[in-house]
Amino acid sequence: MTLADLIPSLRTSLSCRLEPGLWPETTRSSCDGGLTVGGVDLVELAGRFGTPMIALDAADIRSRCRAYRDALPGVEIAYAAKAFLCRSMARLADQEGLALDVCSGGEVAVAAAAGFPGVRMVLHGNVKTTEDLKAAFDAHVGRIVIDSLDEIDVLAAVVPARQRVLLRVVPGVDANTHAGLTTGTEDQKFGLSIATGDAAEAVRRVLAHPALELVGLHCHIGSQVRVVARYVEAAEAMVAFLAAVTAEHGIELPELDLGGGHAVAYAAGERSLDPATFGRIVPAAVVRACRERGIAVPRLTVEPGRALVARAGVTVCRVAAVKHGLHTTFVAVDGGMSELASESSAQRPARSADRAQRGRAMSDNARPALYGARYPMRMFGRPLRAPSVTVTVVGRHCESTDVLAEDVELPADIAAGDLLAVPCSGAYHVSLASTCTQIGRAPVVAVASGAAVPMLRRETLEDLLRRDVSPCLPPASHP
Repeated sequence: MTLADLIPSLRTSLSCRLEPGLWPETTRSSCDGGLTVGGVDLVELAGRFGTPMIALDAADIRSRCRAYRDALPGVEIAYAAKAFLCRSMARLADQEGLALDVCSGGEVAVAAAAGFPGVRMVLHGNVKTTEDLKAAFDAHVGRIVIDSLDEIDVLAAVVPARQRVLLRVVPGVDANTHAGLTTGTEDQKFGLSIATGDAAEAVRRVLAHPALELVGLHCHIGSQVRVVARYVEAAEAMVAFLAAVTAEHGIELPELDLGGGHAVAYAAGERSLDPATFGRIVPAAVVRACRERGIAVPRLTVEPGRALVARAGVTVCRVAAVKHGLHTTFVAVDGGMSELASESSAQRPARSADRAQRGRAMSDNARPALYGARYPMRMFGRPLRAPSVTVTVVGRHCESTDVLAEDVELPADIAAGDLLAVPCSGAYHVSLASTCTQIGRAPVVAVASGAAVPMLRRETLEDLLRRDVSPCLPPASHP
């Protein structure tokens, strides 16, 4: 029994409180159920753009970009575009003086269409197709990150002019994150291993190609990394390899990209990685390691993506129906596993687990199924007077696995038409969205200073049909 159950008059005042550290900086709630982001009423926003939809607080993103620049003076901040990209987002990154980490020809094309300077783009990817490389060359992408030995000759054969490249190296560091988010250890698909000798061989091969200019090394140890010490380990391993390159070839590489993966809190009590702490510790560790090995200190790059946009996003969906089963109450919403994709049964918390942990089981996009992501959920739009009950929130898709939240606490009088908000949904939810069961993807609306500006419109039936270019199959053959 909660304090609100003992003193019902406290329920509406307690409902004003937002979970700390999860919502956009400009979020405001009121005891009558009001919820605003960027000075925009989310009830009005849902009425204008429909649901499900994502509101993105532009001021929150700008604030985080500036926090990184302040924390890491002299370090290149490259926004990891795969977290969320559209032309407006590319322009914002450009305005904030960031570089751009892209990982496909499509991301290059979107950024180029926004006028983002190609020289400040870094193209990643363990597989780069001919189309990816053509887009990079057309946009004059500044650096391409080589991820395999096979890629070296291919790239050297097609570059129209001398191309600056980095080598992605496996530092052999376990980031202590989810297995699906770990990229800095041996025997995974990214990078060139120091331990096997592939990284050293890659240096030799790149230096043998006049069309390629080796300017540095890159590594990435994983995502949702909360411990700064893991980045120190990676930096030290990378500096050791830089020194080995100097010893063998007599050159000092001027750049070192330490990747991103900085953790974001998705539930109350979780910790985000603090850029100020990172900025105080990691560059100093690089300087110290370089001095110990007698090599020049390279220019550093870091690649935050989720850390810049996750908290800025709030997903809004509307309740369509409430069903009371024998043991479970189901709240069905107009979103689902395409925008708010369900957890796989393997990733869902067991019913015997702690109630507080289970109550954070909101998921969106494919993140929960991929690596067990969890989110809080909040009803808004009217005063909260009824006591809380435990419900399961489900989506609209014809799949039993379209479960968005198990054992989450929502008001007992929740009904069709009520609105639900999910914080910290600005990263990967659009990037990983799908058209499951031929339902169009949700819109994204930027909010700031009381104004709402569409970034991505809702995908329509016409959009879905436009790709369908073969209304008739070839005639059946007869024996």
